[in-house]
Amino acid sequence: MVKLDYRHVLDFVSKEDIKGAKKKTLDAFNTLMNKTGLGNENLGWVDLPFKYDQEEIDRIIATSTKIRETSDVLVVIGIGGSYLGAKAAIDMLGSYYHNDFEVLFVGNTLSSSYTVELMEYVKKRDFSINVISKSGTTTEPAIAFRLFKDLLEEKYGEEAKERIYITTDPESGILRKQVQVHGYKSFSVPSDIGGRYSVLTPVGLLPIACVGINIKEILEGAKAAANKLQNSTFESNEAMLYATIRNLLYNRGQVIEVFVSYEPKLAFFSEWLKQLFAESEGKNHKGIYPSALTYTTSLHSVGQYIQDGSRIMFETVLNVANPEKDDYLKEDPENVDGLNYLVGKSINYINEQSMYATIMAHVDGGVPNL
Repeated sequence: MVKLDYRHVLDFVSKEDIKGAKKKTLDAFNTLMNKTGLGNENLGWVDLPFKYDQEEIDRIIATSTKIRETSDVLVVIGIGGSYLGAKAAIDMLGSYYHNDFEVLFVGNTLSSSYTVELMEYVKKRDFSINVISKSGTTTEPAIAFRLFKDLLEEKYGEEAKERIYITTDPESGILRKQVQVHGYKSFSVPSDIGGRYSVLTPVGLLPIACVGINIKEILEGAKAAANKLQNSTFESNEAMLYATIRNLLYNRGQVIEVFVSYEPKLAFFSEWLKQLFAESEGKNHKGIYPSALTYTTSLHSVGQYIQDGSRIMFETVLNVANPEKDDYLKEDPENVDGLNYLVGKSINYINEQSMYATIMAHVDGGVPNL
């Protein structure tokens, strides 16, 4: 479960400030849960962890098994919310180097080199495609679907249609029409869930399941989180406190939020967060601008700006408490590199010390940290 540590913003917003914003936050929360505000027709994600279709989850798992048995690669065609959530989850929960099944993404760019190189790559492998779009008319995925459908038909002939999986609107749109005409296997994007919130629907779950990740455990985790965050008090609710502090900082002039991670596997998780916040908050010339950096790498590039540049930002640090793998530094008798003072320390311990030191330095320099 996520834990929020906001000690390092209290030099910028006080506990009294946070307490004073409690009513405003609770009013916003009630508007969200009662679905009485603008955009309420797209709030199906609020209830999704409690109402998902178990039969559809079983069908997703069965489909992912078939894809793995017949293919080495799944090409996911989509842009924005149609790929970012799945890409974030697969990167975050997968391996850097040892993956026996590949999920590759296209239709999120109009780069000719990227698209053609991917076509050349999968041409030599057994592959299937999963095209994701509510309307089917978005330019980038529509072009990619035509190209990769042609490639499938050229490689497999009549069998190609058995390797095409459509995730789209349940009733209308160009892709739904293609399902009806060609008999492609399909899944539906719930009509009350916007694209950027769709990772726990077939949009994200099919690609995630294809790499062997247990999507039932993910959904159980979502249910546990939703239960906690929808039923806990303001003072113990990480989501409410985070939202409150962000808004207080925004009103102080901190108009840029930098999502910081010390784990490269979280790079696309940060990209997904950027979309969630930018598309949701960037309205009427208002909103916090979301950015993302991977430390310690970026400390050696834009670190100077974070330390001493314009004081218009705050950082939200995403820390993995227990990394999957770690190793220790051993003693070198010659100690030419001068690192023997770290003998017996783990790589993660050193990474965490860098994190704590950076947080303190940035806070001292006027950058609030969550």
